[in-house]
Amino acid sequence: MVKVRQIKVKGLVFGGKRLVFIAGPCVIESAAGAIGLAAKLVRLARELDVPLVFKASFDKANRTSADAYRGPGLDEGLAILREVRDRFDVPILTDVHEPWQAERAARVVDIIQIPAFLCRQTDLVTAVAATGKTVNVKKGQFMAPEDMVNVIEKITRTGNGRVILTERGASFGYRNLVADMRSLLIMRELGYPVVFDATHSVQRPGGCGKMSGGDGRWAPSLARAAAATGVDGIFMETHVNPAEALSDKANAVAFGELKRLWKTLGAIHGLVR
Repeated sequence: MVKVRQIKVKGLVFGGKRLVFIAGPCVIESAAGAIGLAAKLVRLARELDVPLVFKASFDKANRTSADAYRGPGLDEGLAILREVRDRFDVPILTDVHEPWQAERAARVVDIIQIPAFLCRQTDLVTAVAATGKTVNVKKGQFMAPEDMVNVIEKITRTGNGRVILTERGASFGYRNLVADMRSLLIMRELGYPVVFDATHSVQRPGGCGKMSGGDGRWAPSLARAAAATGVDGIFMETHVNPAEALSDKANAVAFGELKRLWKTLGAIHGLVR
């Protein structure tokens, strides 16, 4: 197993002995919804004694349609994430789409995420890195895993070595993604912790006309395969009732399935690590 840099985030460690779970809704739908789901996730994480990062987006800027729900926006969204952070003392992850958003997000969250479509946008990447926060970069669907070394260099040149890389599938023809498990191993050889995004890897971009489709039923199986590679974290969007989710409902995993799944993933990770 390749040894990677350990990234410590508010009491948990990426690249350590334990599998880290990143979970939450695709986008903030309401304050009550986000806080309620966070409470459920924190209780479950404590029951199972697993490291948890709560994730949610304040704005989904890369929607299929102009009519798609995007979220509450920066001000309201960060206020909700701040309340989740303060109420539950859990690390928070959110994504930004423009350089000016980075400093604002850094006041609230512990990990700032670079969306896959934007992972080569130098101004965005360096603005996020300059905050000093941990940077989670999703590998673009159009990029080879070894090419992420250039993204890492953009981040580390700012003096920030707090880098996490996330695999979310590669484009395979039109409206289809394939999760190549070799990508997890190749990116880990770059020396930084690697996370597998199980729910976006089963997405079908634009597959439902005005929204993306997906095959959420396969996400647990892919997550198990990723855990068997010795990956450092599993990213999984969840919802109490995925059928009613306002974004990415086709690939979200129902909260009710998480307990059994997290236990299985932890056991697999323990065997290989």
